[in-house]
Amino acid sequence: MEFDTRVLTKIPVHVAIIMDGNGRWAQQRGLPRTEGHRAGVENMRRVLEGAVEFGIKVMTVYAFSTENWGRPEEEVRGLLKIFEEVITREVTELHKNGVKLRHLGTLEGISDNLKQAVHSAIELTQHNDRITLNIAFNYGGRAEILHAVKRMIEDRVPPERVNEKLFESYLYTAGLPDPDLIIRTAGEMRLSNFLIWQSAYAEYYTTPTYWPDFDKQELYKALVAFSHRQRRFGKLENV
Repeated sequence: MEFDTRVLTKIPVHVAIIMDGNGRWAQQRGLPRTEGHRAGVENMRRVLEGAVEFGIKVMTVYAFSTENWGRPEEEVRGLLKIFEEVITREVTELHKNGVKLRHLGTLEGISDNLKQAVHSAIELTQHNDRITLNIAFNYGGRAEILHAVKRMIEDRVPPERVNEKLFESYLYTAGLPDPDLIIRTAGEMRLSNFLIWQSAYAEYYTTPTYWPDFDKQELYKALVAFSHRQRRFGKLENV
């Protein structure tokens, strides 16, 4: 499908996505929820291709939150298995296509095999620069902020040195630009503990489309909407 990129007058550098609706997508089709998660993970490939095509340089996806551990054990176990399978299978192709992988969150509580798969993928792709893909996995915005504060205390940072720039260097996203656009699928209107610090001035876009059906066309629609936004960052326009 051809896209009229002339209407994309502003391309966000960093797009973050809350991938919602996998379970409902599966239920509509009479499938187990894990099949919805599998379809959602598989969908990352085409959305990432769209991001590269449209010139996005950083993409962050909310894959698994710290609260998701409270879901049924079978669903969690199936989701973790899918992650391991996909990372192992896709990392070579991602590397070939210039994708740099980063992990946001903690790897505590997951299997050694999955930990190794994540570490290997990050190491293999660390020098790529076509697009950075951040996987927010076992991630929570509040947990990230607390983690940063604890590290600053451990480093004995004096209060007079604390400012936004220093604090951001202790976050999982250190060295990355804040998200310009946050997309949430499945029609929900919640932040869900995602990039709380980093999203202070992000533009939000929500769509009723479930994540497994969110394709390049849907990404294009979000970028068109972003192009129409006036970002003032708390200031008056043209001042």
